[in-house]
Amino acid sequence: MSASYPLVRNRYAFSTRLGVSTSPSRDGSSPNSASSRLIRSCILLFYIPALLAQTPADRLYADRATLASARQAADVWSRAIAGNPHDFESAWKLARADYWLGGHAPEAERRTFLEQGIEAGRKASAIEPHKPDGYFWMAANMGALAESFGVRQGIKYRTAVRDALETALKIDAAYQQGSPDRALGRWYFKVPHLFGGDRRLAEQHLRASLAYDPESTASHFFLAELLLDAGKTSEGRAEAQRVLDAPINPAWAPEDREFKEKAARLLSQKR
Repeated sequence: MSASYPLVRNRYAFSTRLGVSTSPSRDGSSPNSASSRLIRSCILLFYIPALLAQTPADRLYADRATLASARQAADVWSRAIAGNPHDFESAWKLARADYWLGGHAPEAERRTFLEQGIEAGRKASAIEPHKPDGYFWMAANMGALAESFGVRQGIKYRTAVRDALETALKIDAAYQQGSPDRALGRWYFKVPHLFGGDRRLAEQHLRASLAYDPESTASHFFLAELLLDAGKTSEGRAEAQRVLDAPINPAWAPEDREFKEKAARLLSQKR
């Protein structure tokens, strides 16, 4: 089985944008455009105070485009878990950092980071089983491992990824601006039909995620790929253009920039 699981903001890092205050219903309703613009305009107002409240490890992770900073952040959270096995915050943040490193570190190191991320996510979900963070980041690392290391890993984690994401969705559909829907949409698109893939469900979940973040570069890019693969060229290219047009969120600049690069490559291909 060949499966690809770049489920959220970029191929290697699930979406972790700040959640919005509104909570659209599961039937696909979305914030109106005025509210969306207001939310976007307020991001910068809250961004500086949020930075001031960050821990040193959070600040290191914010500089994750510098690989050394991401490593240091992971080391801090790893030591924290070793000292306190019930440290939920450090557990899920370690899983998130390992996921990033599992996609950006030198090739020889990636599998180790992803395996560590799975374990950290598992610990987080055990510590706080009623919160989505552990399930979500465990799924992220499983998915990346399945994508990057062959058919056997794909078979091993295929169902576990979906189950963990569905658990996160049930706990909090709005988590990280609709990331569970976004990730499930990618899962249903990339997993072969024989093993549970479903294009209809893929599009349904991706569009549901846009209710929480109408300018998500990840959701628009994944939807673009889905539509282009289905032969809906004009719709797919329009979604890719939305990726280029979307503003960069200062908190998630590395992910947004990577998606914009991918969208530009998509649009440069012959029709």
